[in-house]
Amino acid sequence: MKVVAFNGSPRPEGNTFRLIRKVCEALEKEGVATEVVQVGGQAVRGCTSCYRCGQNKDGRCVQTGDPVNDCIAKMRSADGIILGSPTYFSDITPEMKALIDRAGFVCRANGGLLRRKVGAGVVAVRRGGEIHAYDSLNHFFLISEMIVPGSIYWNMGFGRNPGEVESDEEGMRTMTVLGENMGWLLGKLG
Repeated sequence: MKVVAFNGSPRPEGNTFRLIRKVCEALEKEGVATEVVQVGGQAVRGCTSCYRCGQNKDGRCVQTGDPVNDCIAKMRSADGIILGSPTYFSDITPEMKALIDRAGFVCRANGGLLRRKVGAGVVAVRRGGEIHAYDSLNHFFLISEMIVPGSIYWNMGFGRNPGEVESDEEGMRTMTVLGENMGWLLGKLG
């Protein structure tokens, strides 16, 4: 079993990464291999609505020169997917949105490539707006026919400066339980 996590924060080791890492630690204790892919801060272009992914049916976006096709390949080979983002004006980062849009189009146009995989969203937030960001991630999972595990609270952690999220005891506990629940679910599905 393998879970691939995508960090949508431009801070490679900021609060979003720390939340993702906490989930991955719990998954690894459950015997699930993990990988974290840095997406935030890279030049990721949005979907152009060309629909060539549906014409070509090759599981790829026709746009090249950015990491999206590599991310799609990692999503396809994984049993589970974590999408993490900080909260930007009550939503996810533009890089994460571009990844979701392009991967979503490609996977749906090619027969539902993510169907029945396990997906979990993780959100870092300074003060507010995180529920909308969390919903944006979950909408991707649900429209992709994925299975979404829960935790003891919404999958978010509070902190502004890198590392502050580690002081959010409930947020960090939520990530641990999310990883445990995701690992258990993967074991049942596997």
